Amino acid sequence: EVQLAESGGDSVQAGGSLRLSCTASGFTFDDSDVGWYRQAPGNECELVSRIRSDKTTSYADSVKGRFTISQDNAKNTVFLQMNNLKPEDTALYYCAAGVRFLPPDCTDLAGRAQSGPLPGFGIWGQGTQVTVSS
Repeated sequence: EVQLAESGGDSVQAGGSLRLSCTASGFTFDDSDVGWYRQAPGNECELVSRIRSDKTTSYADSVKGRFTISQDNAKNTVFLQMNNLKPEDTALYYCAAGVRFLPPDCTDLAGRAQSGPLPGFGIWGQGTQVTVSS
């Protein structure tokens, strides 16, 4: 089964840190572009960070200097280290592979993607909740 699974979400105080993990089964990340996305209630889907197959990385302006994406091929896992968390970081976080188009509603898309990869939108995990309290 081709599948992604996120973990590491939790409730933390502002200024704290979390490390999210995304582990693939049924395929490997070696040749894939992998991204972390997030969506808070009432907001649109946001691309937080991505790591390309050539290992280059990018970040949303709102998280630059605070978040770091990395990949451990031996564990077939992509990480998102989140430091100095802020209340506005509160959201449901998803990892996804092979995404070509940013969806407006990644929560809806991730739900539909559980039945299999979606053309143009790739493979999505079920999400992990991050809640940051002030």
